[in-house]
Amino acid sequence: MSLHLTTFSIVGRCPRSGMLGVAVSTALPAVGAICPYVKAGVGAVSTQSWVNPYLAIEALHLMEQGTPGPEALNRVMADDDGAALRQAGVVDAQGRSASWSGESCTPWYGHITEADFAIQGNMLVGEATLTAMAKAFQGNAAEDLAERLLLALEAGNTAGGDKRGKQSAALRVHYTEDYPWLDLRVDEHPQPVIELRRIATIARLQLLPFVEGMPKRGKPAGGLLDSVSEMLLNPPPERPGGGGSAP
Repeated sequence: MSLHLTTFSIVGRCPRSGMLGVAVSTALPAVGAICPYVKAGVGAVSTQSWVNPYLAIEALHLMEQGTPGPEALNRVMADDDGAALRQAGVVDAQGRSASWSGESCTPWYGHITEADFAIQGNMLVGEATLTAMAKAFQGNAAEDLAERLLLALEAGNTAGGDKRGKQSAALRVHYTEDYPWLDLRVDEHPQPVIELRRIATIARLQLLPFVEGMPKRGKPAGGLLDSVSEMLLNPPPERPGGGGSAP
């Protein structure tokens, strides 16, 4: 049986870097475990409402074979007997985007699609959630993709978000490798989007320098800068951004 997950999300692409990602929040735990799907150089998908992960998995498979994102979404929805209950958004590596909102999704529901992003939500307070997200994403084009996605999620949260309340949020961005460039989750929290921002701030200072030194395709050894190694030898509260706990 599928899980009925009401949520608001954005899938996006950065035309400068080619990064692809998803930001999502909902009023159920651990949304990051089941809604966002991303593959570097291929596309990003969020599957929600009556969640069917195979819609995202198959859409990414089709895009990897060269099918444009909107066509991939149409094809997987055409083969889904529960399409009326589904909601999904997709963007491919060329920035082609599309959303699906089945007519049996829980009101308020809808979506917005433009080049390089798709925004979708159901069981929302109203349309203002999605329009605020679009404005934030489009108005911060100079930022990297992770920041733009998080700003969009924050704007949607401020504009109302899920009408049942708040519980979890996630941000996943892929760059050039098969593993994520950034994959952050708040699985259960009274203010998950605010907590996601706190974690993202620390992750930029402590995690991303480590990720930059991880092995890459064609460079299996990897290697950390001395400054990064020295930082990570310190207890978390003594590192840039703080966080964690001391011994």
